[in-house]
Amino acid sequence: MTTFIAGIDFNAPSHEVAPQLIGVTVLVNGVGGRIVETEAYDMSEPAAHTYNGPSARNASMFGPPGHAYVYLSHGIHWCLNFVCREPGHGAGVLIRAIEPLAGLDAMRVRRGGEDVRMLCSGPGKLCQAMAVTRAHNGLALTAPPFALLPPAGPMALAVGPRIGISKAVELPWRFGEAGRGF
Repeated sequence: MTTFIAGIDFNAPSHEVAPQLIGVTVLVNGVGGRIVETEAYDMSEPAAHTYNGPSARNASMFGPPGHAYVYLSHGIHWCLNFVCREPGHGAGVLIRAIEPLAGLDAMRVRRGGEDVRMLCSGPGKLCQAMAVTRAHNGLALTAPPFALLPPAGPMALAVGPRIGISKAVELPWRFGEAGRGF
C-alpha cells in the first residue's frame, strides 16, 4: 500500500523522503510552519534508533509509514520524526527545523517570546513551540491534529552530514533549504 502525503511517497527510503519534505508545511492543531531542515535515519545504519530492532521506545518507527515517531531526547526535549518505508523496516525523518508561519502567539508563549527565527530552530524547540509530546507518537500524519501541506514549488537544497550523532556521521542525510535564515 502506498502512503502519499503532501505529494510524497512515505513508503520510499528515508533519505529520499527527507529532501522532499523541505518546503512542506507541517501543522499540529493549526500551529507550525514550513519545514526547512531534516535528517534521515534507517535501521541499516548505527545512528538510527531502530538499528538494534524494535523496543517499547521505538516501536512507532517500525510503521506504518506516514505516522509520527516522537521520542524524548536526553530526557529533556521531544523530537518529531515522520515514519518511512514499509511496516517492520524501521526508518524515518527527523524534523530538525521549521520556519514558523501559523500560531506564532502560541509558539512565543510556549517558548518564552523568542525571536521568530529562533522559535523552531532545532528539533526540541519546534516540538515545544508546536506542543508536540509523546501523546503524538504513533498518530497518522493524515489526520488531526496533524496537517501536511505540499510546498509551493521546488526548493534549493543544502546537503550534508547529520549532526549530534557519533555513528554513521559520514552519511550525507541532512537536508536544508539553502539560504534560508530559519
